[in-house]
Amino acid sequence: MNIQIFMGKKNFDCQKAERWFKERGIRYQAVDLAKKGISPRELDSVLDQVGLAAAIDTQSKKYAESALRFMSDPKMIRAQLLEHPELLRTPIVRNGRKATVGYCPETWAEWE
Repeated sequence: MNIQIFMGKKNFDCQKAERWFKERGIRYQAVDLAKKGISPRELDSVLDQVGLAAAIDTQSKKYAESALRFMSDPKMIRAQLLEHPELLRTPIVRNGRKATVGYCPETWAEWE
C-alpha cells in the first residue's frame, strides 16, 4: 500500500486518521496542505473518486470568507481549490487511484 494523507495542522479528523493507520502498523506519507498544497493531478485523482462537492469543506471559516461559495463553474472551483488548499475537506487519504475525504475507517479497512 502507498498511503498519502493530506492534512491540516489542527484538524481533529486528521489526527484520528493518523492514529488509525499507526495503530494498524500501516506506513503512510503525511502531507501538510498548508505548506505543500496538492498538485493538479493529485486533486483530479481525488475529485474523480469523491466528487467536487464532497471535497470542499463548507463548514470552515475560510469557506465562509471565500468567493468559492458563490462559484458554480467546476473549472473555476478547481482552480480555487488548487490556489487555496485550505478549502479542501481533510483528511484526504489516497491509496493509488483510490481516495477518501474525511474520516473513513470503514473504507480504509477494505484497502488492507
